[in-house]
Amino acid sequence: MELITLKSPREQDAMRRAGRITAQARALAGSMVRPGVTTKEIDDAVRKFIRSKGAQPSFLNYHGFAGSACISVNQVVIHGIPSRRVVLREGDIVSVDVGAYIDGFHGDCAATYPCGEITPEAQRLIDVTQQSFWEGFQFAKAGQRVSDISHAVQVYVEKHGYSVVRSFVGHGVGREMHEAPEVPNFGPAGHGARLQAGMAIAVEPMVCAGDWQVKVLKDGWTTVTTDGSLAAHYENTILITEDGPEITTVTEDGTYL
Repeated sequence: MELITLKSPREQDAMRRAGRITAQARALAGSMVRPGVTTKEIDDAVRKFIRSKGAQPSFLNYHGFAGSACISVNQVVIHGIPSRRVVLREGDIVSVDVGAYIDGFHGDCAATYPCGEITPEAQRLIDVTQQSFWEGFQFAKAGQRVSDISHAVQVYVEKHGYSVVRSFVGHGVGREMHEAPEVPNFGPAGHGARLQAGMAIAVEPMVCAGDWQVKVLKDGWTTVTTDGSLAAHYENTILITEDGPEITTVTEDGTYL
């Protein structure tokens, strides 16, 4: 079993700094989602912003990844590679996953944004995905089990007729972008590591309008729904504290988008 690290008060402050920059980068990316913009343009802006804050993009060159953000359009669930060839169109839904590293710690967050006018069905998928995070967040408290979060996410998503991806999960975060424990978005409650004050986890529902099965394309990164259905993604980094869960990936004006 991998070691779960508990963050000291000083380390938690560093995670708050990283989280704030990450959330601001997510908000910047979201503000750029509109018809005619390329995913490479968004990625370039994210990279420049993160570096302007004295931080580094967590994703850039991570195991060879070519972007500073994962930008995933429509049926692409996660790990979309930014490209000048991917031009956003009216009606698309665009998932942006961002990480920033500063003072030895990472922030990690994601959200799905509408490109212009989208269908009511696509908006509902985005809304359910986002709310499923908050359903799980209620259980991100010291003394709960990791799978209490997982179960709450799954129940909410499936109640609305959608499915949760099972091949990829949330995770611990801190000095490394991916740490123990894994945080699935499915499964029965009452299992997994017991949450303790000082833990930091990234909870990230990945939700499909159709079947939950996905496949990774030949580039080794781009992950799409097997049935071609739309997918949405929402994520924040959470500190477990004695006073309850605290989201570090929040902008200075208190927003999570």
